[in-house]
Amino acid sequence: MGWNIFNRKKAHSALLDRVRLSGSGESPPVQDTRAAIEELSKVVQNDPEAVEIYLALGSLYRSQGEIERAIQIRNSLIVRPGLDREFKARAWFELGRDFRRAGLLDRAEKAFYEARSLGQAPISIHKEMARLTAERGDFEKAAESYGQLGLPLPQAHYMVRLAKDRFIEGNISQGNRALRHAIRAYPGSMEAWLEQMTQAYKSGNAGKIGDILAQALDHLAPELRFVLFEGLLLALEQAEKARVNSFGEETEWSKACPDEKVVEVVVPIIETQEPDVLLLFYGAMLLLRIEDTDNARSWLEKALMLDADFWQARLELFDLSRADQTLTPFFKEQLSFFLGRARRVRRFFCRHCGLKRDQIFFNCPRCHSWHSIAFRTDITE
Repeated sequence: MGWNIFNRKKAHSALLDRVRLSGSGESPPVQDTRAAIEELSKVVQNDPEAVEIYLALGSLYRSQGEIERAIQIRNSLIVRPGLDREFKARAWFELGRDFRRAGLLDRAEKAFYEARSLGQAPISIHKEMARLTAERGDFEKAAESYGQLGLPLPQAHYMVRLAKDRFIEGNISQGNRALRHAIRAYPGSMEAWLEQMTQAYKSGNAGKIGDILAQALDHLAPELRFVLFEGLLLALEQAEKARVNSFGEETEWSKACPDEKVVEVVVPIIETQEPDVLLLFYGAMLLLRIEDTDNARSWLEKALMLDADFWQARLELFDLSRADQTLTPFFKEQLSFFLGRARRVRRFFCRHCGLKRDQIFFNCPRCHSWHSIAFRTDITE
């Protein structure tokens, strides 16, 4: 009997480690998680008093999106007679997280209040309440809450969200103020710098774009600077589409800087930086927008000198060389097809969980880690 108990405790410990992994923002492989759920379910059936296992099982159900089953487990614990106050507080806390995941924000708030009244750690409650506030769209209060928690990065994120709301409302001064607060809270916020650049671009102030970019490059981690250029290129594309589809009517992009003015201020700033594969690549892409193909080709070749495996630089150089080739119509058609497909390869990934995306992100949609985005310079990554 003693040997069985010892083995069971070792199994419990291993399984609980998997649960803690999923609860910390990292996502274990789906197959591993499902296997853990099955094992925990068997343990719970054989030992219904194992409260710790009940809590772990509920968390695994939640991580797999089976919210109803997670809620059932929490409720079964809460109504259990004689349950220790600490465990009941944890059950209420996890129930609140289940409700939040399900989008039942009012119920989540009530559950967190119950957990707090039973002695759940105030900081964990404060973090969950900050999340609830953000999900309700009260970005100003969410930013304040994260600031009180000493978490400047999410604080800056929600200040940017607040700024975007103010810009949509037409309140430009308050929007700009919120962006300044975001950068003051977290100077490494690529999101805040990018939004400042975008607003300067929309207002037609090319010189200000250059000033903001120069400051941002001094504050951002080198591996994150490419996000500024990706965001700027996206803004240029959006302005171009708006001009084509506006039929002469004024849009939010009507006063945007001409591409030539943007390139005129941005390219010299890139040239002042230490040689960097991605900065050279984005400089080339900007040059291509104004049809300066000779300089763009030179920048792409420099990027490949730094990293011969940089597939996207090779792709763009190959595309530029098509004009020098004599090709049959059929071959041209097939080549255009494959180049188009290659450009749709997801270029960005999360350094923590490996999620691949075709658009920039500031908080990983899967593991929720901040500023974990990277560029897939090697297509095998």
